[in-house]
Amino acid sequence: MEMLCSAGIVLAAAIWGFAFVVVKDSLAYVGAIWMIAIRFSIAAVLLFVICCRRLKKLDASYWKHGAVLGTLVFLAYVFQTIGCDYTSAGKNAFLTSVYVILVPLFSWPLTRKRPAWYVFLAAVVFFCGIGLVALKTGSGSLLEMNIGDVLTLACGIFYAVHIILIARYDEKEDPVLLSALQFLFTALWAWLASPLITSPAVNRPLELEALIKPGTVFSMLYLGVLSTMLAYLLQNVCLKYVPASLGSLFMSLEAVFGVVFGMLFLHEELSSRMLLGFALIFAAILLAEVFPKCKKDAPRQE
Repeated sequence: MEMLCSAGIVLAAAIWGFAFVVVKDSLAYVGAIWMIAIRFSIAAVLLFVICCRRLKKLDASYWKHGAVLGTLVFLAYVFQTIGCDYTSAGKNAFLTSVYVILVPLFSWPLTRKRPAWYVFLAAVVFFCGIGLVALKTGSGSLLEMNIGDVLTLACGIFYAVHIILIARYDEKEDPVLLSALQFLFTALWAWLASPLITSPAVNRPLELEALIKPGTVFSMLYLGVLSTMLAYLLQNVCLKYVPASLGSLFMSLEAVFGVVFGMLFLHEELSSRMLLGFALIFAAILLAEVFPKCKKDAPRQE
């Protein structure tokens, strides 16, 4: 069972990794906000059908928490999706993972527990990696960041807050039903925002002719069914049967898959400097996520 679930987590990481390629390619036809509205509508409808028997649990608390989580997911995906339009899929994948470092740091004032030394070390290593990946020499020999990289890093902030809150809400509420509600509210905010955000640079107009193209239909179904609904379910279910340290390692492969798929399908090129930056970012993820869990899971010496 553990081996099967391990494969399930790796599959989820691969699905998310390829999603960066799909988003990057689809932005030429579908605006960023419209894309979020469509993919989360598909995921919400399917997940509500799957968990229809659980709907009797719905109360005011579920709706309130679903709205909060959906708002955070909406903001995270807005920054991530628009950012992907201005940077490479590989960089978008790796920079998004900044939430791994931010979660323990943001939790500090809430739990009043100072993060361990390896969290601060991981943060330093991570931001060194970001510097190698995202910073480039601009006019006057100053270091500058691509706007897409900045937006992607901002997305990680919303992901971090989302993870902290969902961990709290899951203690008393059904995580599957809560996921369905957050998908619903994410889609709702996107549908409301899409007609209002009309700048072609941010959210190009939705054209029916472009939307019904076979490639676009495939992309929206992939993002809605596989990347949003299925991958989240795989993560939630499989982590119950896989050791935490191993599960964290498998999930962090999302960024690696994003780079590999970007090279294979979008022909993105990587410099030696970017490769070194990616290596530092990946090392920081392992240090922040896997090291403490390995330490916790290690058998005690009697």
